[in-house]
Amino acid sequence: MKKQLLPAIILAAAFFTVKAQKPDSAQLVLHYKFSHIRDTTHPANPYTENMVLIVGKSAGVYKSYDGLLQEAAFQKQFAGQQANSPDGNVKTDRHFMASGTEYYQFPNEKKLFTKERMGPVSNYLMQGVLPIIDWKITGDTASFGGLLCQQATAHFKGRFYTAWFCPGLPIHTGPWKLNGLPGLIVEAYDAKKEVVFKFDGIEKPAAGEGMDVIKLPADAIKTTEADFARLKELSRKDPAAFSRMLTINAGGVPGVSGPQIDSKPMAGPVINNPVELPGRQ
Repeated sequence: MKKQLLPAIILAAAFFTVKAQKPDSAQLVLHYKFSHIRDTTHPANPYTENMVLIVGKSAGVYKSYDGLLQEAAFQKQFAGQQANSPDGNVKTDRHFMASGTEYYQFPNEKKLFTKERMGPVSNYLMQGVLPIIDWKITGDTASFGGLLCQQATAHFKGRFYTAWFCPGLPIHTGPWKLNGLPGLIVEAYDAKKEVVFKFDGIEKPAAGEGMDVIKLPADAIKTTEADFARLKELSRKDPAAFSRMLTINAGGVPGVSGPQIDSKPMAGPVINNPVELPGRQ
């Protein structure tokens, strides 16, 4: 029954279509050193990842920079193997070590899209409302990489955040779901420093690096948070069946060209301290 139910959820979600959001040319790329104490029993070993906020005139996307580098390396490897394969079929391991979650902010339309990766090849897209954060702007200032910034504080998702934003860059977006200040948020952290978005540089986007255009993923299946949570639970209960389905969807069937990806289930980390604390706003 599980083997039948899993594809049924996938197919049901596929009937939804994402309303077209205009692609936005990137103007700036902010780099962050993200750290999160997931397990409070081991506070000296936080999860860390290099992230980027790609900013356009009317949109922004926050995603893993490590993931972009891993994807570029995989595509280069796959292209080389495919070129040397007589039939064009390639089997390769593809285990991402970076986060597959991306946040697309559209401040003018008050929209927030969240893209989640399930397994190595399947992307799911959830549409929501951009959260309203009750920021209190203080008189404190600081400089980050030559950017003169001002301080703001707010309670959000169960934590008390301090954010530093640049009024000289009047773009109302920031890392993760942080938004709503009269300037780009270049650094932010909660009071306990358990969740930190540390400024790590700013640059102009370069063509060919996957950071020059902001657009929703065309290959993503639109779903809801509730349905995606059920899908994750199914993958947890029957990872073998879920992995087989992912391999078939990736092209792992006779006569179909494409990467036959070995997607072995991996044990998840211990998380007793999520970024969003449950039941608290």
